[in-house]
Amino acid sequence: MDPGNHSTVMKFILAGLTQQPEFQLPLFFLFLGIYVVTVVGNLGMITLIRLSSHLHTPMYYFLSSLSFIDFCHSTVITPKMLVNFVTEKNIISYPECMTQLYFFLVFAISECYILAVMAYDRYVAICSPLLYDVIMSHQVCFSLIWGVYIIGLVCAFAHTGCLFRIHFCKFDVINHYFCDLLPLLELSCSSTYANKLLILIFSVINILVPSLTILSSYIFIIVSILHIHSTEGKSKAFSTCSSHILAVALFFGSAAFMYLQPSSVSSMDKGKVSSVFYTIVVPMLNPLIYSLRNKDVNVALKKMLDRKIFL
Repeated sequence: MDPGNHSTVMKFILAGLTQQPEFQLPLFFLFLGIYVVTVVGNLGMITLIRLSSHLHTPMYYFLSSLSFIDFCHSTVITPKMLVNFVTEKNIISYPECMTQLYFFLVFAISECYILAVMAYDRYVAICSPLLYDVIMSHQVCFSLIWGVYIIGLVCAFAHTGCLFRIHFCKFDVINHYFCDLLPLLELSCSSTYANKLLILIFSVINILVPSLTILSSYIFIIVSILHIHSTEGKSKAFSTCSSHILAVALFFGSAAFMYLQPSSVSSMDKGKVSSVFYTIVVPMLNPLIYSLRNKDVNVALKKMLDRKIFL
């Protein structure tokens, strides 16, 4: 393309969730409330797990990592989004945009794999309870958690690095409320074939591989549960897994809707709604799902509150 048709873009304008001014302030307070619940819920879960000795098990180490990822995932997106609700122009500089994109990808991809690791942990706990302590040793847990973050860092680096070769047009309005890959590629004046191919390959890998791991884990879990004779045992096993299944369905469903469909203006607008779920709503819901439906967490929370009352 002719060099005159593109320039070095130093800043972008985020279109945001809505262009209607009357919705800006109500949305600001709505998402501020969601963010406060997200921060308190996830940091509270991490603190509770660290301070409660009977929660020092692989399952809760992974849950603590999920809470950390959710907290970071939401913090990368929401504060900037809140500022944009109360400013006239939603401006973000090029370095800020690339930084936001990089860390968004790190934590979004990491969440895919930590959910898969948690499913594998439940599979071992239910299908091989006698070997659980051997298979899920501290060294194995440590390696799995580090593996989750390394995959996130590598994939995010590949996506962001590939984006630096793109020439952006003078039209610098990103049709989204944060810097995401597909809306950024819409502004390109140069070929985006390699970028879109990379997105397709990584989206398939990062959604299907964890999904298949989770699916296969739960198939084996269900088969094992059906062989349990006592009703109480079946109920306990199902309740242990139900919270995780709900978290997985919310996250992967909304992420798949955004990245595994043909891109168009209408689908991009729908994609904003699905993005709200996995970037803002899911990080808020996860600690609520795992605390309200988890007896061990409820007992630990009650003990901690009782201890503080008597102090």
